[in-house]
Amino acid sequence: MSDIIKEIEAAELKASVDDFGVGDTVRVYGKIKEGNRERIQVFEGTVLKRQGGSNRETFTVRKTSNGVGVEKTWPLHSPNVEKIEVVRHGKVRRAKLNYLRDRVGKKAKVKEVVR
Repeated sequence: MSDIIKEIEAAELKASVDDFGVGDTVRVYGKIKEGNRERIQVFEGTVLKRQGGSNRETFTVRKTSNGVGVEKTWPLHSPNVEKIEVVRHGKVRRAKLNYLRDRVGKKAKVKEVVR
């Protein structure tokens, strides 16, 4: 990749990114625009995957809402992501937790890391 592209991408990166990984339970504070108003909505769930690199990096969060699984993919360096708060760290041995989609209830839990 050329140096010009790297410079442009480096300018779009956030100064500080919260340290979280796959399996962690996080709260994502996302900006929502409704007409001319802007508000912050919290989305709390388990991180299924992180992919990409530099300013294109994304992460997917899954939660269960009223018995229905909801997944949302967020760009890590987006200005629409206000902040990411780690609620608890999970102990996993995989980079992508796609198997959690088929599980319901206690089976869908991820063990917590004691730190």
